[in-house]
Amino acid sequence: MKSFYHFLMKYRHPAPKDAISAFANHAYLDHSFPKVSEDYHELSSYLELSGHYLESMSVFDEAWQQYLISESKI
Repeated sequence: MKSFYHFLMKYRHPAPKDAISAFANHAYLDHSFPKVSEDYHELSSYLELSGHYLESMSVFDEAWQQYLISESKI
């Protein structure tokens, strides 16, 4: 199973098309992002404290739901 970061990187785009693409671009540049985590609480806590680039936690929640679906966890 791939990490959330690895999943998110498929949304990177030179000209972000949406909020998730912008999130992916910023996470890529964030050297402290928990790159191997698959844990919702660890990631959401990190983003609440250090994810100043995230316009809203709802962007993370939407990306997380897509991650769960792609990894067949729900």
